[in-house]
Amino acid sequence: MSEEAHLREQICRLAKSMFDRGLTCGSSGNISARLSDGSLLVTPTGQSMGFLDPARISRLDTQMRLLSGDAPTKETPLHAAFYETRTGAGAVVHLHSTHSVALSMLPDIDPDNVLPPLTPYSIMKLGKVKLLPVFMPGDPAMGEAIRGLAGQRSAVLLANHGPVVAASDLEAAVFAMEELEETAKLALLTRGLDPQLLDPEMIAALLARFG
Repeated sequence: MSEEAHLREQICRLAKSMFDRGLTCGSSGNISARLSDGSLLVTPTGQSMGFLDPARISRLDTQMRLLSGDAPTKETPLHAAFYETRTGAGAVVHLHSTHSVALSMLPDIDPDNVLPPLTPYSIMKLGKVKLLPVFMPGDPAMGEAIRGLAGQRSAVLLANHGPVVAASDLEAAVFAMEELEETAKLALLTRGLDPQLLDPEMIAALLARFG
């Protein structure tokens, strides 16, 4: 199986897994992955992540022009900005996952780091997650906001919209996205209960070891 065919199948398989577990619903959410020649495979606009057809996934060149497949997601500028600013990124996942969106709407979260340090894995897989403002869906300004971070964040949370995660490959991006959603769920479950957080020494040790 060619690199492209394998990646098309992987996108559909992992997208369906997330859809089946309620991490995204309806036609929400989108995924992209970068091929070795720099072109992108991107989930099409208006398509449910539970019912993707590998043959209809959009392929874009390095200038974001459509080469084959259906029209890509309107969030393509958001994906493109991550690839431009994080040269090691091989995949980007964007969901409308419930707990992350709920957390983004609360008035007292830290916009520079929306997830409290509850578990080692959220630190290891995500680092600090930046809260970005509310944007109209598909607004190119989302991409400009990502560029403004200068590649310093692998994950962001769009207020009232949902999380976006970039990683070295598709599986890593999906796993990191799931970690973000589970940590957001923990944050909501423990809200007001004064949970024991990881101390600064542990956080520093995790960052030193895992980056």
